[in-house]
Amino acid sequence: MIEGHCLCGAVTIAVAEHGGFTGVCHCRMCQRWSGALFACFPANADAVTVTGKVARFASTDFAERAFCPKCGSHLWMRNTDRDDAPYGLMPGLFDAARDIPLKSEIYTDRALPGLALAGDHRRATRAEYEAKNLHLEGDG
Repeated sequence: MIEGHCLCGAVTIAVAEHGGFTGVCHCRMCQRWSGALFACFPANADAVTVTGKVARFASTDFAERAFCPKCGSHLWMRNTDRDDAPYGLMPGLFDAARDIPLKSEIYTDRALPGLALAGDHRRATRAEYEAKNLHLEGDG
């Protein structure tokens, strides 16, 4: 079990079990939302308990991005195609996330200057990722 909270503490998230890795995205939409790059770790819906008021933004017709309406902290990104879709939780909310290793990085050819990530993890360019996954045409 790991627990985290937004900047002001109005939203808390408890995660009973998670995917054990962090992923990073450099697509233009994630850059706009985060200011640089988007990082998250996956957790199944039935393992996540959220307490507090959450605002949701439908960033595409297949995904939502959630945030605290009081302080604006980003909480998660999640597909909306089914009720049990996993969460992509923001690691910075959780002190224990420092121990979750980086496993994948996508849209690497779209990364902002100076944000190349070191390490031995899977990487995919925009074309490589979009050839196999649901995506927004035009990269946001």
